[in-house]
Amino acid sequence: MPRTNPSSAPASPADSSPRDLPEPGGLCAVHQPNFLPRLTTLAKLFAADYWIVLDDVQFARRDYQHRARLADLDDAARQQWLTIPTHLPGGRSTLIRDAVIDDPGLARRRTAGMLRQHFATSPYWPALAKALDPVLDAFSIGRTAAVAQMSTHVLLDLLGWRGQVLTSSQLPARPGRSVRLADLAVATGARTYLCGTGGMTYLDPARFAAQNIAVVPFRPPTTGIWSSGRRLSALWALTALGPQALAARLQALPVGAVPMPLMQLDA
Repeated sequence: MPRTNPSSAPASPADSSPRDLPEPGGLCAVHQPNFLPRLTTLAKLFAADYWIVLDDVQFARRDYQHRARLADLDDAARQQWLTIPTHLPGGRSTLIRDAVIDDPGLARRRTAGMLRQHFATSPYWPALAKALDPVLDAFSIGRTAAVAQMSTHVLLDLLGWRGQVLTSSQLPARPGRSVRLADLAVATGARTYLCGTGGMTYLDPARFAAQNIAVVPFRPPTTGIWSSGRRLSALWALTALGPQALAARLQALPVGAVPMPLMQLDA
């Protein structure tokens, strides 16, 4: 299935409203803001024309919303977590958008230091470090989601992505996991929903079919740079290959070849 790029420039990571809805058509992906996202996550968003930032679901401490796994360039087996210390004002029920950073200044300095420690030997690092300045600046906002979303947006920009960013909290959607995702896809005018491996375990394509939206699994390769793509931040591949070479690999990925089969609608 060919990919389209309906917008002429990268969208701002600021919240979008229903007034800003894109023209119909294209591929949609819904994903929580992830801090320096894994390669497989970044590849799924890169394949989409619209990324809906899922900011109004419960924050999960064991997920990638506030942490990224880094690896040494010379030895990918030497890995280390980079974590944004995060406080949940509402306890476990705190939404992603409401999570706050503990000591943003210290978190910013630690992030800058660890990124430099792991990737400074890359010939691409000077340009990448400059491109990552907006991520470090976002720490001053004090919200974990703001840093995470900016980090994803910056990496997509480095790869030349020309899609559009929307925010789930600004879009109409009914409750219910599959129903809500289908409603969010409808809001973009998309005709295809890209489903990651996690979503395949629970998503009901019939809810999308009822709104004339195809659901296709996004299955990246599992060899080469992809062998660690479900664990490591995409920064490892970016610093190893450079943005141009990595973008070429992402563009070559087949997308939407086999739709998911319909399941029985829930009673």
